[in-house]
Amino acid sequence: MNDKLTQQQIRLLVFLLFCSIIAIFFLADGQQWLNLETLKQNSNALLNYADQHYLFLYLACGLLYIAMTALSLPGGLVLSLALGLLFGRWMGTLLIVISATIGATLIFLLARYLIADWARERLQGNEQAVKLMDSFQADAFNYMLFLRLVPLFPFWLVNLVPAFTPISSRTYIITTLIGIIPGSFVFANLGQSLGQIENAEQLLSMPVLVAFTLLGILALAPVLVKRYKTIQSTENNK
Repeated sequence: MNDKLTQQQIRLLVFLLFCSIIAIFFLADGQQWLNLETLKQNSNALLNYADQHYLFLYLACGLLYIAMTALSLPGGLVLSLALGLLFGRWMGTLLIVISATIGATLIFLLARYLIADWARERLQGNEQAVKLMDSFQADAFNYMLFLRLVPLFPFWLVNLVPAFTPISSRTYIITTLIGIIPGSFVFANLGQSLGQIENAEQLLSMPVLVAFTLLGILALAPVLVKRYKTIQSTENNK
């Protein structure tokens, strides 16, 4: 009884913490600050601050990125651009990959072990979530890698749904870490040349989407080959 009560209290505290942070974000006009125009207008001031407080800003941006990923707050693409602007394509990419992986892992573990019932209720009527869960019954590694490489579904959804599938935590972390590297590099590289970006539509241009799709197909190739061999073997045994 006490254990059950303690678990309920933990869930309530986690829920209240999430709600509080999300409320603070919107009350502080977080969306207004994390947009492309604001970033471009304040780029010189941010670069000057980064020169004077590099390590502090690097760690602070990492913590902010973790929180935004774990809470599925809007503005992640603009923050990725900001990290590329402030720290360059390589250090920016490194920070995005590490922070996004930690943030995604946090929400995955929370969904699996603390808020499973609430999250399941939230996803029940979501057709995208149902399709994702069905596809994880086999070849979880390749399919998860495909989802990370190709932006078919919202990032928050890909973070949450695997918690209710047979995928292991290790597989989830590894595929997330590997799968987000190309996209992270693209946005960090764009951020380094921020002046060339006129609008948000340029962030996911057709060449970029095609490149991600090709990488995703490559990730699914072992699955497709295995299924083809299974079909061939079944037909030969008839």
